[in-house]
Amino acid sequence: MLLAMDVGNTNIVFGVFDGESLKGNYRFSTSLDRTADEYGQIMLSFLSHGGLDCDEISDTIISSVVPPLNDTLDMTVRMYFRCKPLFVDPGIKVGMNIKYENPREVGADRIVNAVAAVALYGKPVIVVDFGTATTFCAISEKGEYLGGAIAPGIQISLEALFHTAAKLSWVEVKKPARVIGKNTVESMQSGIYYGYVGLVDGMVQRFKEELGGSPRVIATGGLAELIASESATIDEVCPLLTLEGLRIIFERNR
Repeated sequence: MLLAMDVGNTNIVFGVFDGESLKGNYRFSTSLDRTADEYGQIMLSFLSHGGLDCDEISDTIISSVVPPLNDTLDMTVRMYFRCKPLFVDPGIKVGMNIKYENPREVGADRIVNAVAAVALYGKPVIVVDFGTATTFCAISEKGEYLGGAIAPGIQISLEALFHTAAKLSWVEVKKPARVIGKNTVESMQSGIYYGYVGLVDGMVQRFKEELGGSPRVIATGGLAELIASESATIDEVCPLLTLEGLRIIFERNR
């Protein structure tokens, strides 16, 4: 079986594939302070709870945007899963022409998402990923990764508002009952929620104008379903797009 791991700034998401079938997926917080043993024990605990046998894992692929963790996770995989992990880096075969001025600058997760979106939904396609940052990626009719945009993520924006404005308290990110808030909490939730819906729809519309054709718009990430429920431009939500992309890339490098 294949262990696929998506290492983000906020969370680590990993899943286990048996062929093309995803047998389980799990999420836990990213921490630079954990040791290889701690990461190993966390993952074993999740796998055991899901009824999965770590001894059946023969291969591992990792997409990471947290370079200081790479050596730790490499050690974790070697010690606990007895295999050498394949990292998604500029030397790996992804089957996609990267048209960025400097391809090495593109986050591994953005490339992995693009590969999965083309394989699952066709091209052209636009991918919106709601992670620590909200990213937009454009893939052309020829299947080329053209580039994209990066905006502060919803949680980052909310934290900045909370820490900078002394009179504003922390609020849950949720769809409010109305746009015009009747109290401070409703007003903040409206600004965060509908503000990001407007950001997404505005950016996607501009992407479509530059990209041309009729691209499908795929959303992924923790808050994708929440934003997509009000968005006028998102066509599909695929919460595990990155894991699917990792599986596809592993097969291309087998």
